[in-house]
Amino acid sequence: MSLPLDGTSQVPLLDTAHADLERLLREQETLMHSAGVGIAFIKHRIVVRCNPHFASIFGYANSEQVVGIKSSSLHATREDFKALGRSAFPSLSLGETFKTERKLRRRSGHVFWASLSGHLINPQNPGEGSIWIVDDINEQRRRKTLLRVALREKQLLFETAAVGIAYFRQGALTRCNPHLANMLGFEPEELQEHTNVPQHFGNSSPLAAIAKISAENIVNFEDEITLRHKQGHLIECEARSRLIDPLAPQQGEVWILVDITERKHIQTILTQTQADLEKQVQERTMELSATIQNLHQEVEDRKRVQERIHWMAHYDPLTGLPNRTLLTERSKAAISSAQTNGTPLAVIFLDLDRFKHVNDSLGHKVGDALLVQIALRLREVVRDRDTVCRLGGDEFILLLPGANAHGAARVASKLQEASRTSYQIDHHELTMAPSMGIALYPQDGADIDSLTQSADVAMYHAKLEGRNTYRFFTPQMQAKSIRALQLESAMRRALDRKEFTLHYQPQICMRTGEIRSVEALLRWQHPEMGAVSPAEFIPVAEDSGQILQIGEWVLRQAIHQLQAWHSAGHKNLKMAVNLSAIQFHQPQLPELVSRILQDSQIPATSLELELTEGVAVNDPKAATLTMDALRERGVWLSIDDFGTGYSSLSQLKRFQIYKLKIDQSFICDLEHDSNDRAIVSAIIRMAQALGMQTTAEGVETSAQLEFLRSQGCDEAQGYLFSRPLPADRVSHLLDTYTPWVIPNVEVHSY
Repeated sequence: MSLPLDGTSQVPLLDTAHADLERLLREQETLMHSAGVGIAFIKHRIVVRCNPHFASIFGYANSEQVVGIKSSSLHATREDFKALGRSAFPSLSLGETFKTERKLRRRSGHVFWASLSGHLINPQNPGEGSIWIVDDINEQRRRKTLLRVALREKQLLFETAAVGIAYFRQGALTRCNPHLANMLGFEPEELQEHTNVPQHFGNSSPLAAIAKISAENIVNFEDEITLRHKQGHLIECEARSRLIDPLAPQQGEVWILVDITERKHIQTILTQTQADLEKQVQERTMELSATIQNLHQEVEDRKRVQERIHWMAHYDPLTGLPNRTLLTERSKAAISSAQTNGTPLAVIFLDLDRFKHVNDSLGHKVGDALLVQIALRLREVVRDRDTVCRLGGDEFILLLPGANAHGAARVASKLQEASRTSYQIDHHELTMAPSMGIALYPQDGADIDSLTQSADVAMYHAKLEGRNTYRFFTPQMQAKSIRALQLESAMRRALDRKEFTLHYQPQICMRTGEIRSVEALLRWQHPEMGAVSPAEFIPVAEDSGQILQIGEWVLRQAIHQLQAWHSAGHKNLKMAVNLSAIQFHQPQLPELVSRILQDSQIPATSLELELTEGVAVNDPKAATLTMDALRERGVWLSIDDFGTGYSSLSQLKRFQIYKLKIDQSFICDLEHDSNDRAIVSAIIRMAQALGMQTTAEGVETSAQLEFLRSQGCDEAQGYLFSRPLPADRVSHLLDTYTPWVIPNVEVHSY
């Protein structure tokens, strides 16, 4: 029976309880701060208290920064937070500890893997909150992943290695790879059973030699051993063993075995063969002595051949003068010396006036002999340090180190004077005058190419001014370049100012006489320069890169006009548009064409893109991919001006080309030139054999038309039918045109 305590007796008990409570709080605080895991108290989904490690895990500097934040912000997503609540509730509500691994989010936003352990402070009153223990296991999971990958790689290597691999422990085979079992004629399990037989069965085990070495605890074995195949024959192997763990030899060793039976057999054969060869060498020593003598002679011959090859690579075979390659090498040294020492240097570009007449009238044999004598005379005029180079044909370049303008003019004058003496070739007495252009370093060029180009321009002006003279390169000779710059500048504003227009020229079906398609042709009317020829401004547009913007405008305008003609009832009419090589090589070309066709609701089969022959010269593979992409969309492709470029027939047959357009240079003289007729006929036959159509350009007479039709040409285009016309006049032509049977020679002028 307990006695009631009065107020005086309760005071010591309260002090003791208070001291115990403070001790427990200190212990709890020490535990919180020294714990290697994060600990947090969460109440009403708010962090009310946590230890420093918890704050550190989530990227906070201290616990105070964490207190008060929502626990949902610590999770990767809101849905992850809700999913955790759904998973934890059943366990927590029963007073149990809930454990899981989840992705959480640091303060920086980075997501990491963590181990979570949660428990309600009072399961009877969940509102008192919960305590959660968090451990960052991101690195642990990464290492586990790496370990799994390493184990998979090890197993893959073990199973697919092209050598035998076996694991032994104290003389017993624990496992082997398929290659070793196959090498010995067993399955892996069967080999293990046959290897681990009791000792009293003798050495019938296929791996008996290895088992014996393993049982004797011989480490780091490297030697050749003999194993026995299931069928009884012996297998020679290179064997190497290493302890799995040098600190724990009882774990066994791994053996690597390579079958060298065939190699040793070959070595035996080679040894015997070597002995036979040595015997033959001894028997034929005298014979080989003569052979060696011949080899020495062959070496000398090859040396002379190599010297000849070097000479041919650096000198002109006809005149013996240096060629362009040697000129380039010497010019680099000369220009470097001129730059270093501040000395002058001149280049003379020399072209023989009317040399072609000699070849045409007297033959190339006389022309070659004349070139040889001219080369000798050129060498006599200049100094030894100068270089006289033959570029080819009747063109020569003289490199004059140390020569200024006065010196170069003196050399040119001496060359003119030397040319006045006639040349005696057989019974022909010939006189050959030169036209020369002079360029000076550095004002006219910094390298041999630019100097040669400047001298060539000057030589061209010398020819224009009467021949048999010389001219220095001047800035005025760059007028053509200035014109190109003017065109480039004006062209940048031409689209915005609506200076470009399209004309269209019909393409006529040979069989029916109908207008099958029209070709869009670009025209430029400048307010000051007037009509600028496409032959002049198109190359400038290509060089400046403006051809891409202009080309897209042409394509859009042509398709828009085709849409208008289709709406007017000419549903079968097709539009042909020229593409430059620069446009064609743009990777986005197929998508651009598709977008324009889709915007205008024009079928892709109504569009024909005309390409030049050279589009595939540099990169045939990329050209094929672009052509395939366009053809997959239904766009037709043709080769324009066929016969004037550098088509590769092997490439042509691979390209998805449906039409060849025969250049008008072959058409204009069909009535008088048998060569042109033969070329046109050959192109048509080739196209037919490849399943392609042909269109003849520049047809102007009925005779040309009749020849083309007789050869099976599919289409014709030219002034015989119509000049290139503006869109409104083509519309009138389409509305009033009557297909012909035998056309008149007159040109339509609608």
